[in-house]
Amino acid sequence: MGINQPSHPSTSISTSDNDTITVMGHDLVEEIIGELSFTEMMYFLCCKRKPLEFEEKILNACLVTLMEHGINPSTIVTRIVSDSVPNEPQVAIAAGLLNVGGVFAGTSEQCAKMLIDLSSKVESEGIQSIRKFSEDLLSSKTPIAGFGHLHHKPDDPRSVKLFEVAKKAGGPKKFMDLILKLSSEIDQIKGKHITINATGAIAALMLDIGVPVDAIRSFSVVSRSAGLAAHLLEEKNNPTARAIWRESRKTVPYVNNKVGKL
Repeated sequence: MGINQPSHPSTSISTSDNDTITVMGHDLVEEIIGELSFTEMMYFLCCKRKPLEFEEKILNACLVTLMEHGINPSTIVTRIVSDSVPNEPQVAIAAGLLNVGGVFAGTSEQCAKMLIDLSSKVESEGIQSIRKFSEDLLSSKTPIAGFGHLHHKPDDPRSVKLFEVAKKAGGPKKFMDLILKLSSEIDQIKGKHITINATGAIAALMLDIGVPVDAIRSFSVVSRSAGLAAHLLEEKNNPTARAIWRESRKTVPYVNNKVGKL
């Protein structure tokens, strides 16, 4: 069934007239511009309140962490599209952002949902439920959102730093503690250490500072767009797209495999 449609649709985000611009009940010019940072404003729009000092500190750290990660699917796509559509930067950045999803950069949302599910089980069944939860995750034989990394071993240094920032900033650490307990159980069952990756740490910290689950991937998209802007500028001054194209042709050669009859 679809979402119930209100009889009188409305928005509470913003409006304007000849003299004023109002954002969630506040005057943009008199109350917001020059008073709220970009991070504070984003939190305000999505969480409907100004973040506390520790919340802004942690959110800033999360956004900086996600912003840049070198040559990866997002940046490759942005660079190649920029080469094809050189005068439309928004097209190249938008194309790169389409790669933020359940495999790259967007897994914080999946991990956050998993942590909320685990938290519910702990509240109803006790701390011992983490063991069973871990066993079920591993027996599924599918990747566990927020865990493991192709290159960063034995630990993802970004996660270590994020947890340090969160501890220093203060505030509740319910989900951070929960993912650390989950990690410990997974390690015991596996008999080896599996790192909590950056998106796993970010999932826990964003939940702890009150970011809605449905907004977590959107926050990731906003962060990654800034990194893509840098790749877009570099591509104009130091082109790589044609080189990536040439190397792709070498790496993926044509195999003559005639199929069927014409």
